[in-house]
Amino acid sequence: MKVLANDGIALSGVKALEAAGFEVDLSTVAQDQLVAYINNEQISVLLVRSATKVRTDIIDNCPDLKIIGRGGVGMDNIDVAYAREKGLHVINTPAASSHSVAELVFAHLFGMARFLHVSNRQMPLEGDAKFKELKKAFAKGIELKGKTLGLIGFGRIGQATAKIGLGLGMKVIAFDPFIDEAHLELEFFDHQSLIFTIQTLSKEAVLQEADFISLHVPAQEDYVLSTKEFDLMKTGACLVNAARGGVVDEPALIAAIDSGKVAKAALDVFENEPTPEIQLLMNPNLSLSPHIGAATGEAQDRIGTELAEQIIDLLG
Repeated sequence: MKVLANDGIALSGVKALEAAGFEVDLSTVAQDQLVAYINNEQISVLLVRSATKVRTDIIDNCPDLKIIGRGGVGMDNIDVAYAREKGLHVINTPAASSHSVAELVFAHLFGMARFLHVSNRQMPLEGDAKFKELKKAFAKGIELKGKTLGLIGFGRIGQATAKIGLGLGMKVIAFDPFIDEAHLELEFFDHQSLIFTIQTLSKEAVLQEADFISLHVPAQEDYVLSTKEFDLMKTGACLVNAARGGVVDEPALIAAIDSGKVAKAALDVFENEPTPEIQLLMNPNLSLSPHIGAATGEAQDRIGTELAEQIIDLLG
C-alpha cells in the first residue's frame, strides 16, 4: 500500500513504514491536484501537516483512501467528523510535539523579559555607534522566577509548558473548561522526580492574576482573547500565542499594547498565515516566529514514528 506524505515526514517514519511493507511517496502535490494524484497513484494513506487541507472534495472523490493522518496536534485543516462518517480513519500525534512547543514559548518569554527580540534587531545596526544608549534602553529586564504564569488551555502542551515554568520557580495557574486538576511529574537528569498538583481556575482569575499568559487552545469560532479579556489582564502583562492563528484578536492586541495594558506579546501563529499583517511584523513590542512550534528534529522524529505505528496497527 502507498502512503503519500504530502507535507513531509521524518526519516524515522519513512523507515518504519517501509520496514512494514508500505511504499512512501514524499511528493508535494498542489492542493488542486491532490484528488487526481491520490487516485492515479492508488494512495491508501494521506499524511499532512498544516499546509495541506483535507476537505470533502478529497474525502468524497478518493475511494482508495483509508487513512488521513495529521503530523501534529490540531486537525482544523481536516474535515474530521465527515471523514469518519465516510469510514476513513483519522489519526494525529497529540503528544509528540508538546515539549518542543513548550520550549518555544519559553524562548519567547526569555527573549521578551530581557528585550532580546529588540536588541537582536538593533545591535547589528547601531551596536557600534550607540552601545551605551542601547545598554541603557535594555537595562530594565526582569526575571521569570517568582512570576505567575497563566495558561489558557491545560492539555498536553499546556502541561508541558507548566512543567518548564515550575522548574524555573514560577507560580503556575491554569484554566481549562474540561480539566479540573492535573498531576504533573517533573523528571530530572538523575532520574529524580517531583509531582505537582495544579487545580484549574476560572478564565477570569487566570487573566487577572498572571504576569505572563500562554495560550494552548484549539482553533474555534470566536476569539479566546479580545478587548474584554485584555481589559481583565494585569497592566504590563505579557502574552504568548503558539497555539492557533485566530484565537487572539490581533487588532485588539495591538490596541492593548499601544495603551500600555499589555507590555509585550509573542506570536508564533497568525490569523492571516502565511501573510501576517504588517502592523504585527513592524511592532517593536512583538516577538515573532513563523509557526515553528513543532519544528524541532526531536519532535518530527516522534511524529514520524507515532504516525507509522498507528498506520501499521490499522493496516499492517
